Amino acid sequence: MRKFILMLFIMLITTTSAMATQLPDKLQSYISKDFPKTTFRFDGVILLPDGTEYLPLIPAKMLDPEAISIKKTYPDNKTLSNKPNVVIFNNEYVLLKVLTDRNGHKTVYKIGNPPDEIRTGLLPQDMLVPQGLVVPEVMKGIVGDLSIRTNKDTGIKVQMPKITVSPTNLKTLGDIPSLRNKTFYISSGFSRNILAVNQDGKTPEYALEQKNVPISMKGYQGKFLLVTSYEKKSMDVISLMDDDIIKQIFFKTQPDEIVMDYKNNLAYVSSAEDSSIYVVNLNTMTLLKQLKINGLCEKLTLSEDGTKLFYFDKNTREIWAIELDNQYLLKDIGRFPNVSKIAYANGKIYIISRTQNKLAIIDYKTVGFIGETDICVKPIDMLYDNNTLYILGAQENVIQPVNTQTDVVGEKIPLNTNGFSTKIYRLENTNLALITDTKSAIFSVFDLNTKKVVKTVRVDMPISSIVVTNKVKKINQ
Repeated sequence: MRKFILMLFIMLITTTSAMATQLPDKLQSYISKDFPKTTFRFDGVILLPDGTEYLPLIPAKMLDPEAISIKKTYPDNKTLSNKPNVVIFNNEYVLLKVLTDRNGHKTVYKIGNPPDEIRTGLLPQDMLVPQGLVVPEVMKGIVGDLSIRTNKDTGIKVQMPKITVSPTNLKTLGDIPSLRNKTFYISSGFSRNILAVNQDGKTPEYALEQKNVPISMKGYQGKFLLVTSYEKKSMDVISLMDDDIIKQIFFKTQPDEIVMDYKNNLAYVSSAEDSSIYVVNLNTMTLLKQLKINGLCEKLTLSEDGTKLFYFDKNTREIWAIELDNQYLLKDIGRFPNVSKIAYANGKIYIISRTQNKLAIIDYKTVGFIGETDICVKPIDMLYDNNTLYILGAQENVIQPVNTQTDVVGEKIPLNTNGFSTKIYRLENTNLALITDTKSAIFSVFDLNTKKVVKTVRVDMPISSIVVTNKVKKINQ
């Protein structure tokens, strides 16, 4: 039995939580009754399902009535379902509908003699307001120190030169039903910028400009990108509706890898330099905890049920597990050479070594060694799906399946590329996986049901990370 370390030093992070703008739960529930799929963005912006946008005014004095009701609307005597221009609630909160004036500028309803709720209210000071918002002179006090972008400010969106390349196997990615009306956001070690590629798979539509080369990139709710970058002590939260950085979450040192727990709306962000793993609340985009751990962590992996976090200490070559549902107990799994990926399934830990070309299997409960087997050359990544572990072999450009119930290793599946494979990603809510390449400017679409490559797509440059979303409706278009 390996040693158990009874506790981690957990530092509660409170300095950044005040920056999150959250409407009271009662108010959110009231709005959601009329508009069930409303988005309450963490910077304060409220988006109704049809794209109608409201900006909240935070009252100087917040009331907490037993039940929320509407005190007044402009025009008068409207219900929320009518989507009035201004809504004043009995808890002193105000909603201002974003309108478009005759010159095409974004604005809010002009009231000649604003009531006290508007005069004393304030827009959230961390809000990314609509581009070129014009606030009526009589209501200027609601802005505070908030910066309003001009119409000429395009955020981080930059246009790309037209480049024509030829995809193979299928005419476009849109020929695959699961990939229709999608946008592919691609980062590369060869560029700072994040490319937005259409379903035709031929040319980047535009790019999101970055000041530093991205390390890790993850998507959230199909509307946001979370990005860490080299030589940068923050994680950027990019709103795809605005094509701009909506928030920066700051750390003591450079954050590295991001893993997402979509079920619990949490992100785990490692910082090897600080020997820490940070827990981020995705609802508010604020830090919840700092977990001080042993060593220089990398190869961060979250179990499918969200109860265990695994990492590799690149200094000592130890593998550690953190029991997230057991007071963050830290468990020593053992020492393994040149670990490239860790996976967990059916109570077993699967570990691949890039230099040894082997797969090791460990019983999690006893930390006993189950076995070791030879696998494809230079195994670089793994994906678990439906009792099958898919191992990606970089040098041979193959996928090798492993049955996690019997631990039998299957035959290699060739990708038929001449590159050097890097990552395999599950495409949410589909039976597809995307495989990226660091040498060739391509990615492959792999069907997990048929275990076949259904398409190979050429892009502008080799890919280090890829996020796929539905087409996002832009707020300012």
